[in-house]
Parts: sequence; C-alpha cells; structure tokens
Amino acid sequence: MPIYEYRCDSCGHELEVMQKLADAPLTDCPECETSALRKKISAVGFRLKGSGWYETDFKS
Repeated sequence: MPIYEYRCDSCGHELEVMQKLADAPLTDCPECETSALRKKISAVGFRLKGSGWYETDFKS
C-alpha cells in the first residue's frame, strides 16, 4: 500500500497515512477537525537492485 502525505490548509498540520489506492482521500484534519486536509504531491524514491541494471552492468 502506498503512503500518502497530507497537509491541512487551515492549521498547517502534516501527516502520512498508509492507504489503499481505492480508498477515498482524507478530508478531515485530526488536529483542528476542519475539512481542510489536502493530499500533497510527492515523488517516490526507489532503487533497482540486482544485476542487469544501468548502475551495475551497463555503466561505462
């Protein structure tokens, strides 16, 4: 399951939540209890391990 980052437009509270892709986005802030929670856009980081990738075999 992916981890989504949220930020409240009202109080600025930030949180990370593990959710299924099919789950509806959260809207209520757990800190100030307003409906101002917005999903942040963030990049994922991953590294391909093992042989056959540019970093291990094809770099020259």
